[in-house]
Amino acid sequence: AAHPEALAMISMTAPLADAWSLGDNARLALAIPLGFAFGFALERAGLGSARKLVGQFLLTDLTVFKVMFSAIVTAMLGVFWLARLGLLELPLVYVPETFLLPQLVGGLIFGVGFAVGGLCPGTACVALASGRGDGLAACSGIFCGVLVAGLGLGSASRFYESTARGTLTLPVLMELPYGTVVFLVVLLAFAGFAAAERIERRPQA
Repeated sequence: AAHPEALAMISMTAPLADAWSLGDNARLALAIPLGFAFGFALERAGLGSARKLVGQFLLTDLTVFKVMFSAIVTAMLGVFWLARLGLLELPLVYVPETFLLPQLVGGLIFGVGFAVGGLCPGTACVALASGRGDGLAACSGIFCGVLVAGLGLGSASRFYESTARGTLTLPVLMELPYGTVVFLVVLLAFAGFAAAERIERRPQA
């Protein structure tokens, strides 16, 4: 039988499964091909290579920025229009709560690890599946980090739950209609892609 917590998470992150009346096991099975498709897309984009990802920090190869921003905009537009067409119940989409200070610290640790290791968790798994040794090293480090964090979570729970800000979204923070924010993000994406192309075309020292 499917684990109740896993089903609850899938229901929040993929509420279309509820709209399509998929069974519990079908919803879990859907995650497998989606995961393979995501990994395949990352590999085809070259994001299983630490050298390519490090180019992001050296401003010589902004593939990571372009791929990830494209994914964000695609998902945003998909959610927006599916909700407008009545095919998706927007309130069912899970939005994590904001804990300002812990997430800033976590983002800093993540960024340093990304810069030093050249891989993030997703691309580390792709690199590992591709047979790369740096992928194995990164995944081993991720596993050890998760284990240490899990064991120490009790003593750090006060910090972990500090500076709670509830569920925040750009429309709420900017006090603008949802559609307006979507339009502004799309404009920002076009500007970002144009800037990335100019940066990549500049002569290298």
